[in-house]
Amino acid sequence: MTSISIIGTGNMARTLGARAVAGGNTVEIMGRDGSKAADLAKALGDGATTGEWGTAPAGDIVIVALLHDGVVPAVAQYGDALAGKVVVDISNPFNATFDGLAHREETSIAQEAAKVAPASASVVKAFNTVFRHVLEKGRPDVFIAGDSAQAKASVEVFVRSLGLRPLDVGGLKMAHWLEGAGLLTVGLANHGVGNLDFALGVTELPV
Repeated sequence: MTSISIIGTGNMARTLGARAVAGGNTVEIMGRDGSKAADLAKALGDGATTGEWGTAPAGDIVIVALLHDGVVPAVAQYGDALAGKVVVDISNPFNATFDGLAHREETSIAQEAAKVAPASASVVKAFNTVFRHVLEKGRPDVFIAGDSAQAKASVEVFVRSLGLRPLDVGGLKMAHWLEGAGLLTVGLANHGVGNLDFALGVTELPV
């Protein structure tokens, strides 16, 4: 069992919260709108709780389930309250036409979040290559990137509790390419696949 805090009350927060609860994890919801956070925690059931926005999260893993432009400001606002935590960024910084990334440098939201997070916090990129309803109903692979082996191991345990397979792609600088992979899924949805009912994954040859 893993202790999880989710910053955000949107669709991904709801889906991750539901899968986390079903996987036997403890879940805390934190939102700027306390009533929305309380409503989501109640909907999740099984002892899900709410925390006050900006205060120290109860969870060992803190999932920032916000739109990409809200992630770094939220991490900065929480500041030392995130000390010692594993902070998971799930965002995709798409541009307005969904054919490029909002930032034009070789960086990522996760890398920018790491710059403003406490030194003792570890930032991990995960879940960004999976459409929400596929995460809700399917068993997609979950790619993760981060510089701390211990933090990634904790996230891998959590991912497995959801019945999913975690796949480590390397250090946090690989988060940039995971965001590119998120963009690739949009291109496939609009063209080669033609729908949203899929996720990127790894096929291994039989031994």
